[in-house]
Amino acid sequence: MYYPHRHLLAIEGLHPPEITHLLDLAESYVLLNRSGKTQRDLLRGRTLINLFFEDSTRTRTSFELAGKRLGADVLNMSVATSSVNKGETLLDTAATLNAMNCDLLAVRHDQSGAPNLLAQKVGAAVINAGDGTHEHPTQALLDALTIRRRKGRLEGLTVAICGDIAHSRVARSNIHLLTTLGSRVRVVGPPTLIPAEAERLGIAVFHDMRAGLADADIVMMLRLQRERMAKGLVPSEREYFHFFGLDQEKLAHAKPDALVMHPGPMNRGVEIDSAVADDPVRSVIKEQVEMGVAVRMAVLDTLARVQRRNAL
Repeated sequence: MYYPHRHLLAIEGLHPPEITHLLDLAESYVLLNRSGKTQRDLLRGRTLINLFFEDSTRTRTSFELAGKRLGADVLNMSVATSSVNKGETLLDTAATLNAMNCDLLAVRHDQSGAPNLLAQKVGAAVINAGDGTHEHPTQALLDALTIRRRKGRLEGLTVAICGDIAHSRVARSNIHLLTTLGSRVRVVGPPTLIPAEAERLGIAVFHDMRAGLADADIVMMLRLQRERMAKGLVPSEREYFHFFGLDQEKLAHAKPDALVMHPGPMNRGVEIDSAVADDPVRSVIKEQVEMGVAVRMAVLDTLARVQRRNAL
């Protein structure tokens, strides 16, 4: 067992064998899912609660699918109609969850650090399903699994992450994971959307899309949130696409077999052109969604095993 932690709160701080363990286990679940079989005895009698304070389709649904395929009882808590919306604090919510004796808790929150706080207060194993601008660890794991299955490795690959790096928890988790496993990471975007500490993370920074994509193995696009334009961080959608949107012309600067990725949901015509997003050879965006279920099955399985071992 190469994963000793009670929770999965971040990629930062994980060691290569711990990440590789999760990827290898997820690989086995890809094959299991494609075979149409399930392992419903693994989490039978255990409860997974999806506690999402932010809207999500892909992440929440894939956690639900992952839990059910492993035999867990799955409860989706709709925060919009819950006591939280009536003023209940996060610590009150933690006390409520403790009283329910749930085993696994997937948490998405708009405040960085919220899953970490819950992990200190609940008996359940906590999985960070995205917190503020901090991290989104299972997204980085599914991205890594997608790359590894297509390229056979992560070490030595050049990965260009493009767009709103400063506000992206997806970018942050991917940077930590990819650099830990030996990829060369570049970030590409306008200066207003690149964090000041970027170069201290051991990555290269580019403000020109074509230079940033030169000879890249992987092109990972990020969603541009429209509130960035309201704050004046980018001038307009049209101008942003002209300089930083991925189209066939810009993609031609990457390697001929470069893969195109996007965590979704996509703003077509803003950060990515439809012809690129739907390219049947280069785009692995649909594959990322499939890998998400397998990765979350691996995480739930692993944390449940840690729980059982700690209970002995």
